[in-house]
Amino acid sequence: MEFQELIDRALQVRALYSQLEQTRYGRAWENDEIALGFVGDVGDLAKLVIAQNGVRDIPESREKLAHELSDCLWSVIVLAQSYGFNLETVFMENMDWLSAQIEAQIKQGR
Repeated sequence: MEFQELIDRALQVRALYSQLEQTRYGRAWENDEIALGFVGDVGDLAKLVIAQNGVRDIPESREKLAHELSDCLWSVIVLAQSYGFNLETVFMENMDWLSAQIEAQIKQGR
């Protein structure tokens, strides 16, 4: 699957959520509300990571972890698109920058 297919699917689901939000609240969520939802998902993700390490007892934690990872990716994709970022491009640029920084530190022995 191509990254653009993930983006397209995430935006299809966002459009459905917008319709639901319009029905429930009279308007679609704004970016700050999506970001707050993302923060909640990250908190759930952290608890599930802890459970995977055996420190917390959460039934079906592995399946729930996969779900939360997907929720978090969805939020990142939706926010990136909303702000006009080409996530694939900025991700690759950031990975190139990080790789160069890490390689430089490895060469320096730090």
